[in-house]
Amino acid sequence: MDLLVIIGFAAFWYGMVPVAGAFVNRRGWRSFRRRFDDLRLRPFLDYAAYRRGEAGLYRFIGGFESVTDGHTLWIRNDDLTIPIFLSGAHTYVLPMPEKDEPSGIFDPGKETPARIDWDRVTSLTEGAKVFVGGALLARNNRLTFVSERDTPLLVIFYDGPDRSLTARTIRAGRDGHEYWNVVTPYALIAGAFCQLLIALNFLQRPAFRLTALSAFIAVFIPLFPMIPPGFALTILYKRLWWQARVFRAYRDLARLPLKHLPSGQGQGRLPDGELYMGLYCESLSDEVKAAMENRTLPLLIPEKAADKHRGWYIFGAVPENNGEAVSALPRVPRDVFAACGIIPGNPQELARNFTRGAYILEIISWIALLAGISLNIFFIGMIIVLLN
Repeated sequence: MDLLVIIGFAAFWYGMVPVAGAFVNRRGWRSFRRRFDDLRLRPFLDYAAYRRGEAGLYRFIGGFESVTDGHTLWIRNDDLTIPIFLSGAHTYVLPMPEKDEPSGIFDPGKETPARIDWDRVTSLTEGAKVFVGGALLARNNRLTFVSERDTPLLVIFYDGPDRSLTARTIRAGRDGHEYWNVVTPYALIAGAFCQLLIALNFLQRPAFRLTALSAFIAVFIPLFPMIPPGFALTILYKRLWWQARVFRAYRDLARLPLKHLPSGQGQGRLPDGELYMGLYCESLSDEVKAAMENRTLPLLIPEKAADKHRGWYIFGAVPENNGEAVSALPRVPRDVFAACGIIPGNPQELARNFTRGAYILEIISWIALLAGISLNIFFIGMIIVLLN
C-alpha cells in the first residue's frame, strides 16, 4: 500500500499536473492560431473606411512609430497613422525569419512567438513592423483599435516580408514542448517534497526501509530521462515529438487555402473583393515549374511530405483578362494574407493524414519516454538488490 502511495504521488505530480498544463498550453496556442486565421480574413483598414468612420473588425499592418501615455501604440503605413490601445491586447513578437529561406522553412522552428506585456512595448525598436487585428471603435473622437471582452486585440511585431507573415505565424504559433509549462516547475517541486516527507517519515523504521528507499528514489524520477541507459529512448522521444510538431504545422499550412475555398477548387472572393481560385492538375507543366523556381507560386508544404501522386492543387488570384493573352495559372493576390502557391496533393486529405500522423507519433513518443524511465528504474532496483 505504501508503494502504491509513492507511485500515486509520482504519477500525479510528475505526470498528471504537467500534462494538464500541457493541454491548457496547447489550447492557448490553438486559440492564437485560430484568432489570427480569422482576423486575416477581415477587411483591411484603409483610408476610405477610416474617413467614413466605419467601426468594426479590421486588420492593419504598419510600422511602429511611438507609444504615448504608456498604453497607446501608434503605427503607420503610407496612408494612415492609427492608435492602438494596448490594455487587454494579446501582444506577441514573432521569431526572426530564417536567413535565405532554407529547406526547413516549412518547419515550425525552435522558437515560438514570445508573449510580451503591453507595458514592455516601448522597448521595441522604432520602425518594427506591426500587425493588429480586432475591433476599431471611436475613442476620444478618434477611431482606435481597442480590446473588447470577447474580442481582445491581437498585436504581432515581426520582421521580414508581409506576404510571409501568415505562413510564419501559423507554423510557429505552437509551443516547443508542452510538458514544460508554467505549472511544471511547481509540480516537480511539490512531487519531490511529498516523496521526501514519505522517505523521512519511514527512514527510522527498519520494517519500512524499502518504502523509505523507494520514496527517496522517486524524488529523482524527473531526472531519469536524462541518464543512461534510458537516455537513448529519451532522444527517440524528442525526435518523434518534434516530427509530430512538424506534422501539425504542415496540417495547418495545408488548410490555409481552404479558408478561401472550402472545397479546394473553383472560385471565391477574398476580403477585398478580388477573385480567388483553386486549380487542380495531374502533373506540373513547364509554366508551373518556372513559377515555382521564381517563387511566384511557391510550395505551401514540402513536396516530400505530401502525396504528389494524387495531383497538384494551385491557389491564387484569378488572372486578369485585359484583352491580351493571359496565363490560365492563378497569380499572386493583392492581399498579402491570402494563401498563394502549390500543394502536392488534396489539402483536405493531407490535413487529415498529418493530423493522424501527429497523434500516432505523440503516442509512440510517450511510450518511448515511459519505457526509458522504467528501464532506468529497473537498473537502479537491480543495483540496490546486488548491493544488499
